[in-house]
Amino acid sequence: MLYQLLAGHPLFAGGTTYETIKLLLDTEPRPPRSLNPKIDRELSTICLKCLEKDPQRRYASALALAEDLEHWLKHEPIQARRTGLFVRSKKWVRRNPAIAALVVLSVVLGTGLGGIVWNRRPAVVIPKSVAVLPFENLSGNPDNAYFADGIQEEILTRLAKIADLKVISRTSTQHYQSKPRNLRDIAKQLGVENILEGSVQKATDQVRVNVQLIKAESDTHLWAESYDRKLTDILGVESEIAKRIAESLQAKLTGQEEQALIVKPTNNPEAYDAYLRGLAFEARYFSNNTAPDLIEKAAAFYERAVQLDPNFGLAWARLSQADALLCVWGIDTALRNAAERALEAAQKLEPDSPETLLALGHYQFYVLRDYGQAKATYGLVRKMLPGNSEVPFALGRLALREGDWDGSIASFEQALALDPRNVASLNGAARTYAMLRQFPPALKLFDRMLDITPSDPDVMASKAAIYQNEGNLQEAARFLPEINCQTSSSYAFQAKILQLRFERSYGEAVRLLQARLAQFRYGSHSMYDKNLDHVWLALMQRLAGDTAAARVTAEQALDTVEQLYRNQPDDRILTVFLSQIHAVIGEKELAIKLAERAIRILPRGKDAMEGPASEENLAVIQTMCGENSRAISTLSQLLQTPYYSWFEPWVITPAVLRLDPIWDPFALRSCFSKALRGKAEMSFTNGSHG
Repeated sequence: MLYQLLAGHPLFAGGTTYETIKLLLDTEPRPPRSLNPKIDRELSTICLKCLEKDPQRRYASALALAEDLEHWLKHEPIQARRTGLFVRSKKWVRRNPAIAALVVLSVVLGTGLGGIVWNRRPAVVIPKSVAVLPFENLSGNPDNAYFADGIQEEILTRLAKIADLKVISRTSTQHYQSKPRNLRDIAKQLGVENILEGSVQKATDQVRVNVQLIKAESDTHLWAESYDRKLTDILGVESEIAKRIAESLQAKLTGQEEQALIVKPTNNPEAYDAYLRGLAFEARYFSNNTAPDLIEKAAAFYERAVQLDPNFGLAWARLSQADALLCVWGIDTALRNAAERALEAAQKLEPDSPETLLALGHYQFYVLRDYGQAKATYGLVRKMLPGNSEVPFALGRLALREGDWDGSIASFEQALALDPRNVASLNGAARTYAMLRQFPPALKLFDRMLDITPSDPDVMASKAAIYQNEGNLQEAARFLPEINCQTSSSYAFQAKILQLRFERSYGEAVRLLQARLAQFRYGSHSMYDKNLDHVWLALMQRLAGDTAAARVTAEQALDTVEQLYRNQPDDRILTVFLSQIHAVIGEKELAIKLAERAIRILPRGKDAMEGPASEENLAVIQTMCGENSRAISTLSQLLQTPYYSWFEPWVITPAVLRLDPIWDPFALRSCFSKALRGKAEMSFTNGSHG
């Protein structure tokens, strides 16, 4: 407010709330004197000190600010003196009540905004809130850990259906120990007032479950109970525990919520055991930044559960959800049919359950790619599962496809409010910022992920990609030193290859790709990764000037990709691979035809996040085929478009155009007009959506 009074306009004013917060986070204010030379220099200094992003450099209190203002009014140096501060400040406040009110308001606003910038922990602890810590496995057999995980997840699932409770999801709580000493700190980190601890002991056909609900601030026990059950009677324990928690926290339950708590999903203990195993793997899937092998294992156990009990509606719904999530890594006919079959079974048995509706939403989103229908379905589920973080997470992903960038960030933030240490939601928000070329806030979110999963190769590679986008190869290299041909993360490996490409280290890149193709064991969901490595090897050999070797590599890749393409002609990624292979071989017309077909398969109007990547591929093919003017026209649009690149780190930027040898044929210094380059670089440095 003080800045606006002095300079004549607001300091941080973006076109949207998200843009305004971005400016607040990442830009330094211009001195008021640069906008209004009549402003006194020391008053300008006082104003800027109020706006320091580092709390240690701002005024410590309203009184400290008042003292400097008093010195300024008296034409004295504005170095705050501590002696007699309180007395003099009280007198000054009495003499200058209007300015004093402004000072206090400015400090209050500054403190609040500083909290947004520096304090990422939940600021408000909600009374009716609970975090369920990992249940301890007391069985003496580590193979029974799944049982404790499954019981914990089932309790959370039931609690998440109670609208009057705030429940932290398992992906945030699983990073803590079963019985930690610092409950107060954990509660503050998660933004909850209460903690549930528990243990499970399973021996033959006997199960003992111990639970205690603790008010974290005072470390007082609100409720504790032990449950001894035979394995055949364990099915109702989670419901009893969830109901007692709700009663202890005085949560108001609707009739529908009470009914949901007491429902038994199956009477078959073996089917339930398989279901709990599936839940344990599914929870780990969302805790490990969505690793496909984990959700595949979950699907296998859900399949086992429905084989044992074909009337197990909840397991059918979970099976459909898992199969739909697997479609993220490529939709084949068998997987699509499996997701549909499981969904139909769930709809027949429990058509109105929130789990069935969530399965329907996942099927509409990940399989059918019908974003409008999926959004409507998720909206219904959100009302039924107010404490479920998976719904806003899915909505955040969906908003990306629709090009609703602000909505995407808002949804991921809502997911993080329920699940503040969920690396998948943090990654979703960070990726959104990166696609928008808002690199500073993306880096901050990746740093939060590294606090949770230190040295995670995917996160390290994501940070490297940001610095590559900014043209800072030296900083990018710091995050890629351990990457080799056996690195399990394909994303991290590809970031390393990009780094070598930008550094023009073609020989090293060729050797690394050849070693990986010869030695690395690609997983069942690595079809794209292996083919991408093959295509990139051909491209790297071409850049190195070894056109004969590049052609041989491309022809070898062609046999494999063409066979896959015949079975999946509408797979846009395979179409992109084929276009690049034919470009390396020298079949220009076919390469351009395939690149244009990839755009038609998934246009930006249908998918705002990945659609433009096909346009980027067309620019690559046009450049390789010597059609530079057409490529420049394509790139000029992409420089102003948020999207997720398949070929560059995150997205095209002016720095990437200078670094990547793929674009050398443009001879940027002469081919790109000054107007285009100036516009691109201005929008990049200003952090706009271009």
